[in-house]
Amino acid sequence: MSRAKDLSKKNSLRLRRKKRIRGNISGCAETPRLSIFKSNKYFYAQAIDDVAGNTLAAVDSRVLKLSVSKENVVSVAAKLAETLKSKNIESVVFDRNGYLYHGVVASFADALRDNGIKL
Repeated sequence: MSRAKDLSKKNSLRLRRKKRIRGNISGCAETPRLSIFKSNKYFYAQAIDDVAGNTLAAVDSRVLKLSVSKENVVSVAAKLAETLKSKNIESVVFDRNGYLYHGVVASFADALRDNGIKL
């Protein structure tokens, strides 16, 4: 199988997982949905109020001048936790966006918990 076909299959499987997860979770103003996205270079996270359709808080490693690694997403999570606490948000619904819960994603979630945000 060619490399392009492998990546296409990998992305289509992630999108299927994303739809399956997204069908079961939703966020509101008190407990927003925390959606993440990771590329090969950067990590993005945003807290979304699905009822009103607003983004309440967002942070990305590109602005913080950090690459994607387990160590760097800890500081991204700390920045997001600080922003959420300033808006009096203590708990969120975690939307892993189809990514498997290990590596960078698990490190980000653990760092949020360590900073006082309930997932």
